[in-house]
Amino acid sequence: MIVVDSALKPFRVMAYIVGCMLLALVGAMVVKYGFGNATPVALVGPVHGFVYAVYLLTALNLGLKARWSWPYILGVLLAGTVPFLSFVIERKVTQRVRERIALATA
Repeated sequence: MIVVDSALKPFRVMAYIVGCMLLALVGAMVVKYGFGNATPVALVGPVHGFVYAVYLLTALNLGLKARWSWPYILGVLLAGTVPFLSFVIERKVTQRVRERIALATA
């Protein structure tokens, strides 16, 4: 279970970063469509895309090591596309992994 625990921290970090970047992207889109300034989207968009790709890798790594079902892995992967959802999913995933680790060590 140490392998799963070591994959949890990168996932948690990336979940928070992706959540913050997605909120920044939403704000940039409001500026673009509300005020006609496309510069923030041009700056934030590619960064969010790269960060989301790294999030996908860390979430997939954790899901494979924790032996989750594919539908659950897919749900976790898609959590980075809905504002605020990555924060909620991060909490649920962390709780699920920690409970599994506690059961395995008990």
